[in-house]
Amino acid sequence: MNADAEVVDAHVHSDAPRPVLSALEARDVSAWFGTHKVLERVSLTMEAGQVTALIGPSGCGKSTFLRILNRMHELVPLASLAGEVVLDGADIYDRTRKLTDARRHIGMVFQKPNPFPAMSIYDNVVAGLKLTGIRASRDEKDEVVERSLTSAGLWREVKDRLRQPGGGLSGGQQQRLCIARSLAVKPKVLLMDEPCSALDPTSTRVIEETMGELQKEVTIVIVTHNMQQAQRVSQKCAFFLASQGTPGGIVEHGDTDAMFSEPQDERTFDYVNGRFG
Repeated sequence: MNADAEVVDAHVHSDAPRPVLSALEARDVSAWFGTHKVLERVSLTMEAGQVTALIGPSGCGKSTFLRILNRMHELVPLASLAGEVVLDGADIYDRTRKLTDARRHIGMVFQKPNPFPAMSIYDNVVAGLKLTGIRASRDEKDEVVERSLTSAGLWREVKDRLRQPGGGLSGGQQQRLCIARSLAVKPKVLLMDEPCSALDPTSTRVIEETMGELQKEVTIVIVTHNMQQAQRVSQKCAFFLASQGTPGGIVEHGDTDAMFSEPQDERTFDYVNGRFG
């Protein structure tokens, strides 16, 4: 999509108050790739201002579900879905809703850091504005860059080299730059697909600390295969599982501490204790 094709009359206002934090709700979501059904009637409320971890073995539909939450699933050839994804009382898949609205309100950070490597750190951050059609003056962009990099825990490390290429940063810094790019448009929800799986332990710790600060600003949903990470960063947890030959679904969800200490389903107990997966 051409970033300039659709420019809305939105502007950056540094003095604008933060909106009330938003919950995201999936209602009876099913998904297909062609005729292959991969998710079966998944319903989950991702509570406002909290981190919800999606756990489960590979192939159970976690990442597909995550991509459905900001309309990325529909970009896959032959992909289809049923159900609703509700943000602030409105279904993001409603025919009257623009794709750019969903992307502005629900950001995504991927498994592998994907900054624009030849683009400067500064331009990487403000690219988020352009891609979602938000106009901003130079002063407003300067404010957005500092605010976003500060929220992503990167400002102090890069404030003196904002014009250097984003591709020159370390892996952990690149991932935080991608977080800053997502935060530039002040999303209500931030989706994170295994954001630390390609990082070293030190960088992972910094990202996790950053998430702890970010949940004051946004609702976070994270896919992780690391059970210790799920316990460290999340307040809510949902365990996905797909039996052989059947679509994925949620076995159990609830408070993270309870899910790990007193799960209600034996399959949850077996998974979180490393007996399979």
